[in-house]
Amino acid sequence: MLKKLLKQIHNRLIKHRKTIAVAESCTGGQLAVLLTSLPGASEYFLLGLVAYSNKSKEKILGIPSKIIARYGAVSRQVAVLMAKNIRRKTSANLSLGITGIAGPTGASSGKPVGTVYICLSKKNRVLCRKFNFCGSRRKIRNQAAQAALNLLCAHLSP
Repeated sequence: MLKKLLKQIHNRLIKHRKTIAVAESCTGGQLAVLLTSLPGASEYFLLGLVAYSNKSKEKILGIPSKIIARYGAVSRQVAVLMAKNIRRKTSANLSLGITGIAGPTGASSGKPVGTVYICLSKKNRVLCRKFNFCGSRRKIRNQAAQAALNLLCAHLSP
């Protein structure tokens, strides 16, 4: 199923001449690996950035420290800024931002392990979803990357 999804995304991005960039945190580059797994991905894939620390989110992605302090690095606000800012910096047509808690540590009150925010940014639209995944660190990361691909595919014209 994953191979079929990747092929659909690959074909749609090429057909419509769209480009994409991704800013990842909890998935640690897994989304970029998947999006570049098919030959010819260089036609659409511009950049994959793993902004794991808060400092990298601030310095490289331009997310204000006050936003992170107020809402937390794992928040809708940060996911939206990750997606918007990586798209702006690369001039990509589409971008994805992912931030979350893969565990087994890092949970806080109201944000258990498995809390993940995924944001898709397009020219005049931003779509952000909150997920609550279960399982091991590896499983949560896999589920988050898969959910990002599903979100992307659902918003690409056939």
